Amino acid sequence: MYFVKYEHVSEEFVKLGFPTFIIYPLAILKILGLVAVWSKKSKTLKEWANAGFFFDFLIAAGAHITIGDGEYVGAVVATILLLTSDLS
Repeated sequence: MYFVKYEHVSEEFVKLGFPTFIIYPLAILKILGLVAVWSKKSKTLKEWANAGFFFDFLIAAGAHITIGDGEYVGAVVATILLLTSDLS
């Protein structure tokens, strides 16, 4: 969505209080994080990617709770799934 529906994502970022210049870097980092998690190359890299996802989900939940739009559930569920996933 970050690449295909930039205008919609941009509006949401502004509504949440985030600057729009981080949209593309965040999208690229999320893709690289998925590659790191799925690859079996480096356990350390996988742990850092999971830490990045954890903080991304946590900040997203906090932003949604702060503005009170009720859209925090997805981020909370993603955090729980991440915390209960097998990291080996």
